[in-house]
Amino acid sequence: MIDEHFKEEAASMRPLPKNLPDTDHRQVIRVPAQPYFRFDTNDYSLDPRLVGKRVELRASQVWITATELETGRTACRHQRVFAGGLTFTDPAHQDLLDEMRAERLGYQPKPKDTEIEIRPLTIYDELIPV
Repeated sequence: MIDEHFKEEAASMRPLPKNLPDTDHRQVIRVPAQPYFRFDTNDYSLDPRLVGKRVELRASQVWITATELETGRTACRHQRVFAGGLTFTDPAHQDLLDEMRAERLGYQPKPKDTEIEIRPLTIYDELIPV
């Protein structure tokens, strides 16, 4: 019965256009000193080199992107998450932040690839008398 009703309705409907309208949310912001922006109760990181510059945010159902207005360079690309109260930091943005902070404060950043020795637990059994 529903299929018959749909067939009647479908006959009277026009086909969808080839190019669907743009439904992305768009907004222009200036990158703050803490390079994050909030969208839908989540915080997303931006390229920290763009602090003080204007970027266009664009949020679709799948991606959130930001583009620097002056150069067209991509400031971020995050997968959109609908859960709330979360913070998403791109590892490349975090590395840049660490380097910039170290340069500003005059110290060497910690190396990222530090090897840590993992000892077998049997050593502790040998040290403790039974």
